[in-house]
Amino acid sequence: MTEILILASIIAPVTAGIVQGVKQFQVSKRILPAIALIVGLLLGFAAAPFTDLALLERLWAGGISGLTAVGLFELAKHVTPDKKEG
Repeated sequence: MTEILILASIIAPVTAGIVQGVKQFQVSKRILPAIALIVGLLLGFAAAPFTDLALLERLWAGGISGLTAVGLFELAKHVTPDKKEG
């Protein structure tokens, strides 16, 4: 389980960056979590040369990273203060 979380932690920033790039194409905000999940799964699949984890474990880590990337962005968006205040 530790290896899955380590891989998810490594993939999450890459997933977040790719999703931010996808946002530049005016994609609906409703499908961004699904896009992040798919990107995370693809990155987990592509991580085969870098880890000894089985395919299912890499996909699990990719899914976690995709959902984490969306959560981290939403958290950062809600924590930063509005520019209208003071």
